[in-house]
Amino acid sequence: MIQENYHTTVLLNEAVNGLSIVPNGVYIDATFGGGGHSRAILQQLNADGKLLGFDQDDDAATNIIEDQRFTLIPSNFRALKKMLRLHRIQQVDGILADLGVSSHQFDVAERGFSYRFNAPLDMRMNQHEAKTAATILNTYPTEQLQQLLSEYGEVRNAKTVATALVAARERKLFATINDLLQVIEPLVFGPKMQYLSQVFQALRIEVNDELGALRDLLKQSLDVLKVDGRIAIISFHSAEDRLVKNFFKTGDFEGVQEKDFYGNIHRPFQVMTKKPIEASAEEVKRNTRSRSAKLRIATRL
Repeated sequence: MIQENYHTTVLLNEAVNGLSIVPNGVYIDATFGGGGHSRAILQQLNADGKLLGFDQDDDAATNIIEDQRFTLIPSNFRALKKMLRLHRIQQVDGILADLGVSSHQFDVAERGFSYRFNAPLDMRMNQHEAKTAATILNTYPTEQLQQLLSEYGEVRNAKTVATALVAARERKLFATINDLLQVIEPLVFGPKMQYLSQVFQALRIEVNDELGALRDLLKQSLDVLKVDGRIAIISFHSAEDRLVKNFFKTGDFEGVQEKDFYGNIHRPFQVMTKKPIEASAEEVKRNTRSRSAKLRIATRL
């Protein structure tokens, strides 16, 4: 059953076509969400093809695809290898991941992903995890708050904000979005909505360890992808895109080339996108959340 308006799929055709699908192949949709990419992949598979969708958010199960070729795995994609072993699959022909937050998560007030609503400071994609945005705001020291605001949110006055957050919690612990807004709204630097989005993005990335999960996915892809298998990653944050770009190019997150004794460069992938594919003007007009999307595709060598 498809939940209406759950999520608007970004770069649908570009990502699925980038997988160069083998009709009888085995594929991974690492971020099932509303199932948009999964349905497009299934359309290109024959009766022998197989698709596994990963999603750590329980709400994604409302979009289950009734198709014997499809299996939904209620797990973070960082458990990729473990779950494939459980399903007796050694290697796959392609992996697709659409990183970030679904429209559904943004639009359901009680999930706490958006500053548009007053709700608990949650932001967990997997609601079985313990750490919430409130946990971070109430326990992280000033230096750690400053670092995550700067690195994950590119907040220009991160030190000022971090100092104010620690001072505020001495008076009252953070519990709701309004508690947070009362502290940061007087400190807004630049356009207000963009600034608030950056702060919330930084907290969300930390709550869900999104960069750590991405590193795990990319490392595991080296073992999981067949030779000539494709991997397509859609990112929405410069730090994510940098990890994907470097790893596709060198197999190293810092972009350091590995050479053997004879000086030959080790290349785990053939990069299919010299520059990331971005949403068209038409798609951005239709879905403003696609404007920061960057798609990179690589083939396993």
